[in-house]
Amino acid sequence: MEPFAEIRSTAVLLDKVNVDTDQIVPKQFLKRVQKTGFGRFDQQGAPDPGFVLNEPRYRDSQILVTGENFGCGSSREHAVWALLDYGFRAVIAPSFGDIFYSNCFKNGLLPIRLGRDEIDRLGAGTIRIDLESQEITSGSGRIPFTIDPHKKRILLEGLDDIALTLRLEDKISDYERRTRLPSVV
Repeated sequence: MEPFAEIRSTAVLLDKVNVDTDQIVPKQFLKRVQKTGFGRFDQQGAPDPGFVLNEPRYRDSQILVTGENFGCGSSREHAVWALLDYGFRAVIAPSFGDIFYSNCFKNGLLPIRLGRDEIDRLGAGTIRIDLESQEITSGSGRIPFTIDPHKKRILLEGLDDIALTLRLEDKISDYERRTRLPSVV
């Protein structure tokens, strides 16, 4: 997983509530085991010009700002993969579906909960997110955000569940040596 420190980007404003995981990635795409290739295309395989995320002004956007209950519905890790595949590194919303929220951290996507008033204060233009200082800066000023210290650490260090486990490899091996049953011949 790529470590997360600071990003500076134009935000995509998707002012919708209750965006569920099936809207982010429809069920017909759930056969994929790769974490890439989830882009929105038309019937001929070309990027759909009517889809907001395919607008040229959002081509390099890394921040998605959206409404309440983002990522609700089924527990599809594919939804997080699709957002990362688009290039998003952070999603700002008043609330998230619980499983989606957890899946974000496991895959390196920073979900930030802000109140509606704070989201409205972000305004248009470039937004800077600094995870270390837990602060968002926009043309309207600075907005602090909270994050669980463990989740912050795994994002800053780019650690997924496997990398966290491998950090304990010596202790795991030691435990296995101490608890190994004698072989029976």
